[in-house]
Amino acid sequence: MTPRREPLVLLLLIAVATALSAVAPHDYPTWALEAAPVLIAAPLLLATARRFPLTPLLWRLLFLHALVLLVGAHWTYARVPLGDWAKEAFGLARNPYDRLGHFAQGFVPALLVRELLLRLDVVRGRGWRFVIVAAIVLAFSALYELFEWATALLIGAAADSFLGSQGDPWDTQNDMFLALVGALLAQALLSRAQERQIEAVPWRKEA
Repeated sequence: MTPRREPLVLLLLIAVATALSAVAPHDYPTWALEAAPVLIAAPLLLATARRFPLTPLLWRLLFLHALVLLVGAHWTYARVPLGDWAKEAFGLARNPYDRLGHFAQGFVPALLVRELLLRLDVVRGRGWRFVIVAAIVLAFSALYELFEWATALLIGAAADSFLGSQGDPWDTQNDMFLALVGALLAQALLSRAQERQIEAVPWRKEA
């Protein structure tokens, strides 16, 4: 598969996965809330794919993140069968799929933010870039938790499936912590590979 075709193929696969996820979900309001990031991001990625091509590494991670979100949207995070299996297999107190979701919420956006900062030449110092990327991701995670809180205030008990706290009083803190861990690991493990790919991707910075 050529580098130019891969983003379009991945976007097509995301469209198919979105359609499948929308077939008889646990409930449609929760599906809409959980799938919203994919429904918003996919058109934006399509619109900017030629003018601002992303690295193959980032495209593949965005694709995997979309799948994580769409699976959670279909079953709700507390009812994903894979999470139920892990709960039984490892004797866990809760379905851990939402933990995976929040880890991904830190891991993948960290590399997206990092790529934007590098490509637009916003932050040059490697140490400062590491800190700023982690801070942006943590801020986004906190903003998402505030969105969940606002949703719960607006629709009450109907938001339980969206919140997916499963009775954990520290769910919000755990979610933000996992997003931070994901952001730190993504930078520690994939920064060099990302930089090599950025050098190879044709692009131009807007004047």
